Amino acid sequence: MDITPYIDSLQADLTRAADVGGDDVRAAAQRLSAALDPALRLTLMSALSQAAAEISAELAQTSIEVRLHGRDPVFVIQGAPAAAAPDEPDIGDGGDPVARITFRLPETLKARAEELAARRGQSLNTWLVAAARAAAHGPGPQGQGGGRHSHSKRVQGWAR
Repeated sequence: MDITPYIDSLQADLTRAADVGGDDVRAAAQRLSAALDPALRLTLMSALSQAAAEISAELAQTSIEVRLHGRDPVFVIQGAPAAAAPDEPDIGDGGDPVARITFRLPETLKARAEELAARRGQSLNTWLVAAARAAAHGPGPQGQGGGRHSHSKRVQGWAR
């Protein structure tokens, strides 16, 4: 977020207010406004951080932080993913629309699935989709999860 226009606006207001005092007051106001730039930025950053904290308190499983990127604040949102817009359906791999279901499983199985997903660096949802895909494709050679071509009896490759 570029806060420079807000700083410039405050500095212009200070300069206009100093215009009533003549050239000496105007010059002092310009020097003062340049000196106040860092303090104004810090004050705006504090206000944005407070607002982000109040918004985070109202949002379940989501936090908003304000960080500095150079001299400008940047909002970082962590937590629950944003929902897709109503007119934009979720699209999965291969462009297929995504169906949402409620999936109930024993707590111990869920914990084990979360553990396996974490080992692969995946979300539980991604891991479950991969497991469902592997099951839907059926067993491949030597009982392994196969792909579309696991039923083929043709041998390909190089031999000596």
